Amino acid sequence: MSEHRANTLTYVVLLAMAFSVASASDPSPLQDFCVAVNDTNDTVFVNGKFCKDPKLATPNDFFFSGLHLPGNTSNKLGSMVTPANVAQIPGLNTLGVSLARVDYAPYGLNPPHIHPRATEILTVLEGTLYVGFVTSNPDNRLISKVLYKGDVFVFPQGLIHFQLNVGTTNAVAIASLGSQNPGVITIANAVFGSKPAISVDVITKAFQVDKNVINNLQSQFWTDNHTC
Repeated sequence: MSEHRANTLTYVVLLAMAFSVASASDPSPLQDFCVAVNDTNDTVFVNGKFCKDPKLATPNDFFFSGLHLPGNTSNKLGSMVTPANVAQIPGLNTLGVSLARVDYAPYGLNPPHIHPRATEILTVLEGTLYVGFVTSNPDNRLISKVLYKGDVFVFPQGLIHFQLNVGTTNAVAIASLGSQNPGVITIANAVFGSKPAISVDVITKAFQVDKNVINNLQSQFWTDNHTC
């Protein structure tokens, strides 16, 4: 009997260890990178933000007013994104969610971009949007659809996606994102508007076009359609 109990206990311990290893993982990043330092006297920035003493929290830490206001779409893209993430709502820290309002002028575009840290669920409040995302290599398959008021569409984390207002009136959408700080990388801005500029030789080789084309693209002013 004692041998049976010992075997059972051993099995339970091994099973518990297996589960702990299987469930262990690094925390999801909440910023582009977090460089490790050995000297604690150096500046420290945690993955996310430092936390306020819960006893000092106020209702305003969990509140944001502004998504009822239309964004200014008078730019080259004809769109504007108004975020409501941890930068605007401190209480979102560690909660893994955020929102954004997206306004589109007629034929306005929220250009191809990615969110490195979040999946996005887009809900159309007004207007008609042509939306889509591209799957990863090697397929690079375009999955797209025309959305109308009340429609919902999902953009998987890290995949290039876009929205184009194909109507003759303004359009509005709300984006729900699975991170307090989803991040955004607009493809054209990153490739052609980086600071310092990516070598023309690199981009010419990548896009298989003449250097003059790349020089022209890099000389353009690339619009940022996100409010702070």
